[in-house]
Amino acid sequence: MAGLDRRWSPQQIATRIRLEFPTEPEMRGSHETICQTLFVQGKGELRAMMYKALRSGRAKRVSPSAKRPRHDLIVGMVNISERPKEADDRAVPGFWEGDLILGSACKSQILTLVERQTRFVMLIRVPHDRSADRVAMLLANKMKTLPEFLRESVTWDQGSEMADHATFTTATGMPVYFCDPHSPWQRGTNENTNRLLRQYFPKGTDLSVHSQVHLDDVARELNDRPRQTLDWYKPVEKLNELLIEHGGAMTP
Repeated sequence: MAGLDRRWSPQQIATRIRLEFPTEPEMRGSHETICQTLFVQGKGELRAMMYKALRSGRAKRVSPSAKRPRHDLIVGMVNISERPKEADDRAVPGFWEGDLILGSACKSQILTLVERQTRFVMLIRVPHDRSADRVAMLLANKMKTLPEFLRESVTWDQGSEMADHATFTTATGMPVYFCDPHSPWQRGTNENTNRLLRQYFPKGTDLSVHSQVHLDDVARELNDRPRQTLDWYKPVEKLNELLIEHGGAMTP
């Protein structure tokens, strides 16, 4: 249950056990076995707890949400096609994808960031409103806490909250690249992260009630989760590998 308590999937749990106990076959079990235990043996309150612990919290997919409304053109916008090619194959760290997740009636918001190579997540509380100057300031303050080698660029959609991108770039030295309209796959890492975050911040709820301390705790839990795309290492482990190469490990 320890892995489920941290919202790991059955596949993450099973594969991570093999990674951590390579010489102890008795510790191993397939993710199918874990799923069978959850859904066949679990009954009553136990089964309800198991469903709650699973990633999506539902038994089947739901239809994709409607496309966002079209925004006015952002002055000075640089298209994602101009982003350095090393960002595409994730060979170089420091290329981030960002977005906002919105609360009930679109009256509250949380800023989400994920680094493309390590999948390391950062969350920022955005109080009051998502005005462009506020978002630029909060995003810049967060990015300036990172080492320079982790500050290559940010990729965003064409949301008006990033209209003050020039101020952000001046403060951090990080260019902002904008996706084509209605092209969420161009920020696929961030889109996937936002889906994971909805387990913590369900749609239709007030996101303003969450403190920055709580957001940091959620980010820490996601960064401590083994990921198949990282060969079952954790984002925090991959980030620390980079930090050690550049002078010392830390856990932002």
